[in-house]
Amino acid sequence: MNWTDERVEKLKKLWSEGLSASQIAAQLGGVSRNAVIGKVHRLNLPGRAKAGGTTAAARTPKRSATAPRASNYQARVATRTVTRQQGATMLKEEVEIDTVNEIQYRPAANVVVPISRRLGLTELTERTCKWPVGDPLKDDFHFCGNESPDSSPYCTYHQRLAYQPVHERRRPAQPRG
Repeated sequence: MNWTDERVEKLKKLWSEGLSASQIAAQLGGVSRNAVIGKVHRLNLPGRAKAGGTTAAARTPKRSATAPRASNYQARVATRTVTRQQGATMLKEEVEIDTVNEIQYRPAANVVVPISRRLGLTELTERTCKWPVGDPLKDDFHFCGNESPDSSPYCTYHQRLAYQPVHERRRPAQPRG
């Protein structure tokens, strides 16, 4: 299939309108979705616009104002002018970027961390906590060694760290008391 000048212009027009590669292939006829994608990349066309939007809007996803964020970060949107090349022409455009500020986490003061018995591998039994402490390649590596309840490899404290509900795994580990 030959890419004539008029087919290339139609491809550019449909791409800028926000049509998908499959939709463009269907409108052009006699061309596959992959051929459209390949031609778009060879032409260095900017990111596809959403229907009725601009190319900058297509690259910056909108966050829902009502959706709560469960993380230790605060995000805010800032506008920055960037320069990019399109063919032999340098273009300046303003894009929205998300900036992130880390919120400092302060653990609760009432958390009690058990004192490790500092057992070596050969000193462990089925009733001792097998939580590793430190770097295994260092001389000061050891295991917690505190008493563990029946059928558990860890003491009560390390069980809370090891076995977290799914919704809590997405957040950074927080000691509990």
